[in-house]
Amino acid sequence: MIMQIGLDRLVSMTGLIRSLRAGRVGLLAHPASVDGNLEHVSRVLRRLGIVPRRIFGPEHGYGGEAQDMVGVEHATDTISGAPIVSLYGQSYEDLVPRREQVEDLDWIIADLSDVGSRYYTFVWTMVLMVRAAHAAGVGVVLLDRPNPIGGERLEGKVQQPGYLSFVGLEPIPVRHGLTAGELVAEMASRDGIGIGPGEPLDVVALVGWEGRKGAECWERPFVMPSPNMPTADTAVVYPGGCLLEGTNLSEGRGTTRPFEICGAPWLDGVRMAGALHALPLEGFVARPLTFQPTFHKYAGQICGGVQIHVTDRDRFRPMATYVALVALAAYHAGGFFRFRTERYEFVEGIPAIDLLSGSASLREGIEAGKEPMALIDEVCSVDESDELVHQRAMERVMQAEAKRK
Repeated sequence: MIMQIGLDRLVSMTGLIRSLRAGRVGLLAHPASVDGNLEHVSRVLRRLGIVPRRIFGPEHGYGGEAQDMVGVEHATDTISGAPIVSLYGQSYEDLVPRREQVEDLDWIIADLSDVGSRYYTFVWTMVLMVRAAHAAGVGVVLLDRPNPIGGERLEGKVQQPGYLSFVGLEPIPVRHGLTAGELVAEMASRDGIGIGPGEPLDVVALVGWEGRKGAECWERPFVMPSPNMPTADTAVVYPGGCLLEGTNLSEGRGTTRPFEICGAPWLDGVRMAGALHALPLEGFVARPLTFQPTFHKYAGQICGGVQIHVTDRDRFRPMATYVALVALAAYHAGGFFRFRTERYEFVEGIPAIDLLSGSASLREGIEAGKEPMALIDEVCSVDESDELVHQRAMERVMQAEAKRK
């Protein structure tokens, strides 16, 4: 069976199309909001006679040009003339649409690609949109998409109280194994918001996602959803690679392989690769290299480091691998290594690595000199209760989809 995402299926849903045509519609989208023919959702909707009167853009903007943590201004769509409301500005309050930006709408169509890590902010933008729309009596139609790193494996403990942020608004594992629709539906259920056709949140599920496999098995192009997520390979390492944002290691921004490449001017890549390979971690090769970022950390400087080449996605543990990498860099850096203490995703006073990992345990363990494998056991495991939530979230969307028939 050929996989069909929510946008692919929408074109044949005559009843839903009639309702959307008759109503006042908003659209939450970005450059990766495309169908199986790579046609953008805005064009698909116009072809169906659905013309959004307002467009919303997440982090990086509706056009996807902005770099990480760069505020985006409101704009106007050059094709339709519709106003574009930025949901990523200069403060946390800018992440939530204001009531006057949604209350004159009947529907908001949400179609954002996720990459399967709780740090990736697009799912949280949709969660905040659902909450704001529900408060204003506006329905949300979420067009679901598959998880590019697969839908069965979980990794990383849920956040402890006090460590929720825009890189994890609600407690879930780092690698959550859900589609965007499943995750948003789970959060809506926790909020008491109805899910299904005719409910405040209607998730148009994808069909034909055989084995919940990753993007390498989809037989359709991977479209970069943000400037530093260029390939499906990037998404595979991202549940671990994003931890580098909480350190003074370059995460490879300013290179053509962000999050796969990492290092610093003071890092010995050969030593790092050897130390990683000495650990009982599988599914990758750490290749020593030197690189020169064109922007971001260490722009224009020669850095030593490694590129993580994933050789077996089934055995590769992204968070475990990068927890070990960060710990080894700290231990081998001779005092050059430090954790980021600057404001991160609108949060002051909590180190970025704590927000990303969900507690202070990883940082404090590294500062105490704990062995990498002990750190991995402490911060990367998943509880049985998280497995049950994962299963419940999948079933919730399937049950809602069954009502459509």
